Amino acid sequence: MSTTSINMKQNEQTGLPPFSRDTISEEEWDIRVALAATYRLIAHYGWDDLIYTHISARVPGPEHHFLINPYGMMFEEITASSLVKIDLEGNAIIATDWGVNAAGFTIHSAMHEHSDDANCVIHVHTDDGMAVSAQKHGLLPLTQTSMLMLGDLAYHDYEGVALNLEERDRLLEDMGDKHLMILRNHGTLTVGKNCSDAFLRMYYLERACTAQVKALSAGHDNLNLPNQGVPEFTANQASASFDQGRDGQAWFALLRLLDRTNPGYDS
Repeated sequence: MSTTSINMKQNEQTGLPPFSRDTISEEEWDIRVALAATYRLIAHYGWDDLIYTHISARVPGPEHHFLINPYGMMFEEITASSLVKIDLEGNAIIATDWGVNAAGFTIHSAMHEHSDDANCVIHVHTDDGMAVSAQKHGLLPLTQTSMLMLGDLAYHDYEGVALNLEERDRLLEDMGDKHLMILRNHGTLTVGKNCSDAFLRMYYLERACTAQVKALSAGHDNLNLPNQGVPEFTANQASASFDQGRDGQAWFALLRLLDRTNPGYDS
């Protein structure tokens, strides 16, 4: 978490246009709706951390502008029109009365500038994700869910609250071509070509962490590890499944869940 924010408060003298649905593309609006839904789903599953942690989505175009949460809003409150649009220097593109989380800017600007696969980036601090991030062995091949994730999982050592922009290069180097990351002693992170991809990856990663924490409560000597070669085989199955977009139906089911339990994200 970070108690530091980048001040984005604007006034009439800035020259920045106010947000208007009429001045953005239909594609950007669809991304805003998906990102607002992602924030509310994170809250629904209890993965939010008060106003801390962050999710972002890249806006189409060569500028690498991206959308992120207004720093101070609970995740369950966020709407498509309330999202803050910033550039890779942290400057607001559309007038706003909100700041953005400075640590969020550090992490997300790195991914959006240099990774073509990172159209959406999710970072959370859950109890189980933090617990596994603090375990020496990291994520173990204990369950089908964890084995599906292991081939696409990277690690990054903790350097303190992510306020140092120089850390971005090390984050990118550690991420490589992976789509999931355990931030040691910190939390979890996923990227995807869209919000659906990034969210489903986080869903599986968090479930794998939860299962591991529960399994380890019986002691390491009581664990049943899979046969040699099985984790690698399962990881290959996961790669093929994601390439075919198997979780599109799950995303639409999640949107229906929000429409029943917490509507208004698309306003």
